[in-house]
Amino acid sequence: MNRFRPALCAVATFFLFVTVLWAQPEKPDALKLYNEGKYAEAVRICESEIEATPDNMNSYSVLCWALVANRQYREAEQRASEAYQKNTYDVRIMEVLGEAKYFLGKNDEALNMFQRYIANVPENGNRVGRVYYYMGEIYIKQARYEHADISLTTAVRNDPLRDYWWTRLGYAREMTRDWRSAITAYDRAIELNAAQADARKGKARCQEHLQ
Repeated sequence: MNRFRPALCAVATFFLFVTVLWAQPEKPDALKLYNEGKYAEAVRICESEIEATPDNMNSYSVLCWALVANRQYREAEQRASEAYQKNTYDVRIMEVLGEAKYFLGKNDEALNMFQRYIANVPENGNRVGRVYYYMGEIYIKQARYEHADISLTTAVRNDPLRDYWWTRLGYAREMTRDWRSAITAYDRAIELNAAQADARKGKARCQEHLQ
């Protein structure tokens, strides 16, 4: 019988190990919490992760996304700036730092970060459309309507189901007096959302110019 004891001990040890692993609580996933809209919880988890690993860019990225989503723009700018000083090549940090500055009204600084992001991110990056939309809005504020047209056209090419983005593209084209192209954009916005009042008003204005 003694010769079977080592094998039995090994089996018992294995099952004990599996039982201990199974009993351990699952580690909170900050990105999952962010995607579920639980922004404050995501922030708390990321802060703990950064305290343990100060150079963790994954944690910094999710932290700043959650802060922006929770409209904590100053905190987002501060933490994204910290992360950017640690790693100036992380495109996620470039993008979210640009977002924070955009919502704080720091348009030139935001535009600079967005341009750096575009220059470094793959064309199919999942935030490319969003960045071009923000750039378009900045150009509209600066009355640089041709630039706005280019940026917003790229935005809707990347994410064609955003009726408000099409509306803003129509407005940028309307400001360049390109009435027909503006109507095309407004029509697309109305197709996506029949209740898009700004698109309907913009289309009516352009039609008046064509009569």
